[in-house]
Amino acid sequence: MILADKIIRLRKKNGWSQEELAEKMNVSRQAVSKWEAAQTIPDLEKLMKLSSLFGVTIDYLVKDEIEDEEFTDSEESPIKRVSLADAHAYLASRAHAAKKIAFATMLCVLSPIPLIALTAFSEYKALMSEGTAVAIGVGVLLAVVTAAVAIFVKCGFANAPFEFLDEVYFETEYGVAGMVNEKKNAYRQKHSLLNTIGVCLCVASPIPLIVVALTLSEFYAVLMVCLLLAIVASAVFLFVLSGVKWASMQRLLRDPEYAPNCVCLDEKMARNKKICDSVEGAVWACAAAVYFIWSFTTDAWHVTWVVWVIAAEIDGIIHAIFGQKN
Repeated sequence: MILADKIIRLRKKNGWSQEELAEKMNVSRQAVSKWEAAQTIPDLEKLMKLSSLFGVTIDYLVKDEIEDEEFTDSEESPIKRVSLADAHAYLASRAHAAKKIAFATMLCVLSPIPLIALTAFSEYKALMSEGTAVAIGVGVLLAVVTAAVAIFVKCGFANAPFEFLDEVYFETEYGVAGMVNEKKNAYRQKHSLLNTIGVCLCVASPIPLIVVALTLSEFYAVLMVCLLLAIVASAVFLFVLSGVKWASMQRLLRDPEYAPNCVCLDEKMARNKKICDSVEGAVWACAAAVYFIWSFTTDAWHVTWVVWVIAAEIDGIIHAIFGQKN
């Protein structure tokens, strides 16, 4: 019995239509039809999925001389399955967490503002000593960052039941892909709008600083740096809010960009993504260090903001080099 006949036999034994099998295999109905007509042969990855799905050995599927079904030793599939209820729960959890994660990220960007503003007031308005201003500013910065970290940790614990989506290969049960695609298409316009607004805010953020810099007033230039950070923080909030929701849907649809590195269909893509993430993190960490060291040693707050522009350009180059989507 050839592979095509075995697929037909097993599919009918489970009471599935070609469309249902196609959804479980994450392929088109035409692909299943071609398998069953012996026009094409599933690749190794698809054969492994068929073996797991039907609970039979790969030898049984590929060896024509084996007529009787050979079942796997374990009745339980080694591949984790995501039910429709699981998918709804995961999307709801990430949608709820998206606001918190976006807010925490925004807090991190906003955290230096009190320090910058108080230092400016102490130097130009003499409302308090510079030491007092720095002490209060650093205290507020640490408190805000601590609050942000607490939010990140809490969201991480809330996502614990779904961590397997990032760690192991999984399959979605019938109806999950259709439901997720429906939600994704409904959210697509909002996702595009939020990202467009975020990009516009980032591009426009230096404008107040440039305008004030023309007046040669260092005090107001420093305050405009605070405004710049506030605008960028708003943009970051929109990016993260939209990105977390979008990524959750992409992950359930098993987009290669979000597939676990250990089982990604494209190993080169997975390796590049890991390197890209590491380099990207190092770039932004270095940018923050350079920004604060340069700013506090020179007091040239109206100039040092260019560090973030340069970092953003480098980030874009990194993504281009490693072929990753922003």
